Amino acid sequence: MQEKHGMHCFVSGRVQGVWFRASTQDKAKELGITGWAKNLADGRVEVLAFGEKDQLLTLHAWLKVGPELAEVTEVVLEEVPYQEHERFGVK
Repeated sequence: MQEKHGMHCFVSGRVQGVWFRASTQDKAKELGITGWAKNLADGRVEVLAFGEKDQLLTLHAWLKVGPELAEVTEVVLEEVPYQEHERFGVK
């Protein structure tokens, strides 16, 4: 079993009102990642995700594109210590 890691991302662009959080949740579940995604007042989406390194790299690459209607301009990533979460939720 691989070591678990965490990543904290802020996604900028047209990422609210385009099913970004729900699509991120679907992708995270598909990859076996736990954590959450939420809208921020400044128009960004914040994502906190936990899983194996390759799973997180795949999610990070997906966040750079997002769902069909999104227009991602930037993804800021910070590695964070692993935290146990039961599932991936939307806040």
